[in-house]
Amino acid sequence: MTNLELKGILAAVVTPFDANGALDLPGIERQVDHILGGGAHGVVSTGSTGEFTSLSIDEQKAVNAAYAKAADGRGYAIAGAGALTTDAAIELTESAAEAGADAVMIVPPYYDTLNFDELLAHYKAISAAVDIPIMYYNLPSVTGVELTPAQFGELGRETTVTCFKDTGGDNTKMATVLFEHSDDITALNGWDTLTFQGLALGAKAGVWGAASFIPALAAELYQALAVDLDLARGRELWKAINPICVFLEQHNYAAAIKAGVSLVGVDAGSTRRPLQPLAQEHRDELAVLLRAAGVEVVAK
Repeated sequence: MTNLELKGILAAVVTPFDANGALDLPGIERQVDHILGGGAHGVVSTGSTGEFTSLSIDEQKAVNAAYAKAADGRGYAIAGAGALTTDAAIELTESAAEAGADAVMIVPPYYDTLNFDELLAHYKAISAAVDIPIMYYNLPSVTGVELTPAQFGELGRETTVTCFKDTGGDNTKMATVLFEHSDDITALNGWDTLTFQGLALGAKAGVWGAASFIPALAAELYQALAVDLDLARGRELWKAINPICVFLEQHNYAAAIKAGVSLVGVDAGSTRRPLQPLAQEHRDELAVLLRAAGVEVVAK
């Protein structure tokens, strides 16, 4: 397996839809141009922000392939391959590998909560079937799966899971993995309002939905905290960014990110039903926060 060390800000990207709710594949290149052109380091497609649960398996493959093609040579392309069954996750992983993705992000099956032995068997099967690095998507609020730091380490040792996106919100657990299990698995921040803490702790990368519409600010924060080790500059940037992250966590996340990309001029359409788009009053609130952070708003 290729040894892939992810560094930087990886934008958790939207899935663009047209006015009729169909995939807008040309819109993916516009997203990538904005995100990578703005300074972010990669994209992560068909995760929660990408509304993967509303996509057919063929649509998910198509979106992953389009993002991998658009990002090729410019930044990392991580493809979401989470599914309710092991066979479906393998199928999505095979497709992503063939499309040129650098890695896949796989959330545990999220209806029947797996015990650790079942979880390990799931990722071992995927690892045996496809030679590509796996990012474990730690999302216990949805999956019901809570791993201990030692179990994260075992997952890294026993499979091709090289890292995990931590959307668990437990900063203490993440710190323990970073300090005690880094030889086995790499902890990446995946909780918006903990981005400052995660990077300051030493996370080498963050998967961050807000980077889809504030890529320059996100990249500046990474540079300040992870590269320059400039805590004062990081605090200054975070003072402007934090209200945006707090806002996102107060609303449906995918809808809020789609409002954000629309406000900065890379509209990706609405969310798919049953999710509803962000109400105009909340779009207006997000626009105020963006302007306060120095981001140009080009739409209402």
